[in-house]
Order: sequence, then structure tokens, then C-alpha cells
Amino acid sequence: MDKLIMRGGQPLSGTIPISGAKNAALPLMTASLLTSDPLILRHVPHLADITTLAEVLGEHGAELSLHGHGDGGETGRVLSIATPQITNAVAPYELVRKMRASILVLGPLLARHGEAKVSLPGGCAIGTRPVDLHLKALEQLGAHIELEGGYIHARADKGLKGAHIRFPSVSVGATENLLMAASLAEGETILENAAREPEIGDLVACLNGMGAKIRGAGSETISISGVARLHGTEHRVIPDRIETGTYALAAAATGGDVTLTGTRPELIDSLTELMIKAGADIETGAETMRIFRDPGRALEGVDMMTQPYPGFPTDLQAQFMACMATAGGAAMISETIFENRFMHVPELMRMGANINLHGGTALVRGVEQLTGAPVMATDLRASVCLVIAGLVAKGETEINRVYHLDRGYERIEDKLSACGASIRRERS
Repeated sequence: MDKLIMRGGQPLSGTIPISGAKNAALPLMTASLLTSDPLILRHVPHLADITTLAEVLGEHGAELSLHGHGDGGETGRVLSIATPQITNAVAPYELVRKMRASILVLGPLLARHGEAKVSLPGGCAIGTRPVDLHLKALEQLGAHIELEGGYIHARADKGLKGAHIRFPSVSVGATENLLMAASLAEGETILENAAREPEIGDLVACLNGMGAKIRGAGSETISISGVARLHGTEHRVIPDRIETGTYALAAAATGGDVTLTGTRPELIDSLTELMIKAGADIETGAETMRIFRDPGRALEGVDMMTQPYPGFPTDLQAQFMACMATAGGAAMISETIFENRFMHVPELMRMGANINLHGGTALVRGVEQLTGAPVMATDLRASVCLVIAGLVAKGETEINRVYHLDRGYERIEDKLSACGASIRRERS
């Protein structure tokens, strides 16, 4: 397996272009199943998860073509997806197991084809992430669902019908699946307690561009007036707010001066507020964000709790913890979204971090210096948390199992190297 070799202690300085958002691109790709016309997506990041979902879509009859080679995220790649016919309604386990977002083919297949057989995603390192919210909501639209042999078998022989659905808890994936399914359902669907993430708004913008009639994106209540068919469109994927936050935290942790371009700073206001409170200096423009700090002035520990958007994103919790590991004082970090998202803690402690866990809360007491060590990535965000730790640590850090990193960060070695980091990949 590939690994990253890093030598820390150098403040980051330079410019980093932000790529298209993985968490927006994936549901946008599955929306292509709703129409026989081509869907053209711009600013698509080059990531392992994108490749995996492309294989899943290919199973259903999608024809995909990729244009451009990407240039660090400024324009990204252009992905064209056309599915003239649904040739196969089965999403097989060997592909779905690689990425839980594959469950998002369920709603589109059911709405357009009247049937879907999708493998249950299986276990997840950071928590259970059950799909029952998806299934119960689709049943309210009239789907008949059976679980058999590890597969979700859903049918809607007479088509889907609009319904009033209230999610018992906020779920981004369930909101996305129901938005797509309801777009082709007969009548009106109301989604209450819907997710408010920017990626939801991006999906709605694309669906409306395809001819859907959806109102209320960004609020807790979304209404969908079903239409008979959708057509193709061209859509640009929003910038990746998690990548933006990750590099902002890396800049602050190293005491550097980094400008992020092609981003939308307002999407991470919850992080920016805490970073300023901790002592980072931040300047924002319409599509830029500059993070800088006097390296002679240490950051101060601040408390944080993950929450659904517009609260602090769980996908930045590990990176924030790495930043707090060398801050002055202490920081209380509470994880409320996933029950098992502290697996990076033992690895940070191998590097000298002082962290005590109490259930869903981590008490981080800042230390003067982290020390490089061999560490192992356990999931996507945990892997990049170790990259931030490696940037500030004294000596050499070896990060193993970086295939997790390749699922969500495009050209991370190149982007960090361009800002002065000592980081290289050793291929197996």
C-alpha cells in the first residue's frame, strides 16, 4: 500500500486551489440516472470515490466520458453522463461496499425504472450510518421494499406518489435520495427535518436545471412537485468546503500564510469563527480565503461541538483536533454525529498529543511539540488529520494506508509541496 513520508516544522506559504466538492459531485452523478439525456458536470474532482461511483453507474447502463485533466482544481474535470436506458437495476456488493454513497442510486433507479436492487452498504469505520431512513421514506412514496440476501430490493410497479415525509433525524443521504425520487413522483412531496447542507442546495440547483420543481433548499422544509420527465443540463460542482477547512487548519497549525482560491468562505463560517477565536488571522473575498498567523504566537485552545449544517461539520472534527494538539491551554471536542469518530486519537497520541476520551468527548491539552512517528490512517478525515499533525511535528512522520486519503483529497501532496511542505508518496 502507498504511504506518505513527511518532515514537519515548516510553515506553509503560498496558494492552494480548491477542488470541486466530493460530497456534492457524488449525488449529482447519480442524478444522471433520472434522465435519458446527457448530464454534464464541471469542476469534478479526480478522486477514488468518483471512479468507484462511475463504475456503479456503468452497471446501470450509463455512458461516461471525461474531458480535461484537471489543473489543481481551478477548472477541474468535465464529466458527461448519459443513460439512454436503464439496462440493469442491480448495484452489486463488490462495488457498493467500496463506498456508502452508492446507496444514492436507489432513489433515481426506483423513480425512473420502477425497480432497484442495491446492495446494503455494510459496515463503516466511523459509525453505523443506517439506511432505514432512506427505506422508510421511500415506502411512504409507495415503494415496496424487501431485504433479501444482503440486498435492498425496491419496486414501484405503479410509480411513486407524492407524500408528506418527516425525517426522525437529519440525514444528508436520505434527503438526497428522496429529492431525486420525488422529482419524478406523481404529485407533491414535502420533506420536513431535511438536511440543510450546501451540497443539498447544489443538488437541488442541478435538478431544477433538469426540469424539476423543488423549493425550499437550505431550509428544514423542502417541497417537490413531481414532473413526468427530466432533461439534461450542464452544472458546475460547488467548491469543497471540507477541503477548504482542512487547508485552512493546516495553515493555522503551522503558523503559515496561505491563500485558498476558487472557494466559498461562507460555507465554513462555523469553522472560521472558532479559528479566529483561537488566534488565527483570516481575510476573505468572494472566492478566496487567506489564513495567516505569526508563528511566534501560539494558537489557543477553543471548545467545539459537531452539529448538522450550519453547525460545525463532523468531517472537520479530526483536522480541528490535530490543530488543537499544539494549541495553548485545552480544548473540549464533542462529536454528536457519529459514535465512533475518534479513531485518529490513538495515532495522534503516538505523536505525543495529550488527549483524554470520555464517550463522545475528547479533552485535548495542547503540547509544545508533536514528534514524528509511523501512524496508520483509519478513515478519510482521520488520514488528513495525521497529515496536519505531520506538518507540525518534529522529525519524520510515516502515514500508512493513505488510500483513504485518495478518496477525498485531490493531489494533496502537490498542493502542500507547492506551499513548502516536505511530503512525498512512496508507492507500494
